[in-house]
Amino acid sequence: MDHLRSLRYFLVVAEELHFGHAADRLGIAQPPLSQRIKRLEAELGAKLFDRGRRVTLTEAGEVLRTEARDLLARWDRMTALVAKAERGEMDSLRAGVPPELPGRVLAAILTAFAEQSPGVRLDLQELTTAEQARLLADRELDAGLLQLPVDVVGLDLGPAIDTPLGVVLPRDSPLARSSSLALADLAGEGLVHAPRAAAPGSYDALLRTCWEHGFRPAAVRHARNPEFALGLVLAGHGVAFEPAARKEPRVVWRPLKDQLDARMAFAWPSSSPHPQAATLAEIAAEVLRGDGVSRIVPPDPGGARPWDVFYERG
Repeated sequence: MDHLRSLRYFLVVAEELHFGHAADRLGIAQPPLSQRIKRLEAELGAKLFDRGRRVTLTEAGEVLRTEARDLLARWDRMTALVAKAERGEMDSLRAGVPPELPGRVLAAILTAFAEQSPGVRLDLQELTTAEQARLLADRELDAGLLQLPVDVVGLDLGPAIDTPLGVVLPRDSPLARSSSLALADLAGEGLVHAPRAAAPGSYDALLRTCWEHGFRPAAVRHARNPEFALGLVLAGHGVAFEPAARKEPRVVWRPLKDQLDARMAFAWPSSSPHPQAATLAEIAAEVLRGDGVSRIVPPDPGGARPWDVFYERG
């Protein structure tokens, strides 16, 4: 425990870069703080601060600052989870889902999780992939359903699910006469899609795949809300890619001849995870696969992870 306290003291000094100010923040005298940092340096066998006219971190100090933050965050997370378990309070799992997740899928996940883990309340929040990634890193979420690819440093991922995408266009569009479409058939059309900031990895991969198959959107209009996206499509501002047909008489959904799959997976922190995070991931994968067209991505025998590639080429 004394080592943890020394690391906490070290981090305050590293933030203030002034021993007097750090001592004031910690509520202790400066000499004991200086002695503790010197003992820490002796134990590590490395000088952590250059103490000249200005206090600065050494290279070793920079390394320790990064590692100490991670270690202490993990320790705090672990002690909080242990305390909650001891008090019988492990009754809530905070999870994020993307705004475009269909209501029937959301309801199925909630129902299945309640049946399998009746003692745990699933607290779902509607969040973009980027928002979920940030909250997972800050430990403000226990799990998140992410649109892949995404930076997974510090996260574990459950089964990845591929869902085929089709194209939504106005019913009076000449393209609606075809029973299926290739991406190249959309040449000259605009594209309605969620903003890049919501899920940068999937956004870039989608545009790259469109370009490779002959569809360079005349313009890209951004829509966060599915109803706003529908309005833009109806107004002739572009087509949209969605996993299934809408119950909306003014638009049609056509399958794509080019294989275009949306890939998602639940993720959770690798260190001190919520005990039910992996269970939620398995349940969600089964629910998503239950539409009859989605599939679980098998592991790549060559070593590539299933979330490294977002769109498969047909």
